[in-house]
Amino acid sequence: MITEISKVGRRGTIVIPAGLRRLYNVEEGSFIMAEGTAEGILLRRAAVLPIESYTPERKAEFLLSNAVDDDDYSMAVKVVRETGIDPAKVTHHKPAGLRHTARRGSKADA
Repeated sequence: MITEISKVGRRGTIVIPAGLRRLYNVEEGSFIMAEGTAEGILLRRAAVLPIESYTPERKAEFLLSNAVDDDDYSMAVKVVRETGIDPAKVTHHKPAGLRHTARRGSKADA
């Protein structure tokens, strides 16, 4: 196991020695997790995953496009309308075989 000494700089910055960076594949821009343990501070590479957020319009598209039957599509239309979005103006792919349309006042909306 490699042991090297580093000095803590301004604002708590530390330099990880080059040999350790190479050994553990730590490059500029890598995310590191600092964890307090009984023995001191443990530094580990961190896995950072992006979080995708969707606009109300994109959520409406998902709801309408993923309907599996007429009842499901009707419920999606209702939920989309409750968000203040007109389902007829949302670009989506209605699954084949569904009779329902997104027009206000159709029989399937009742």
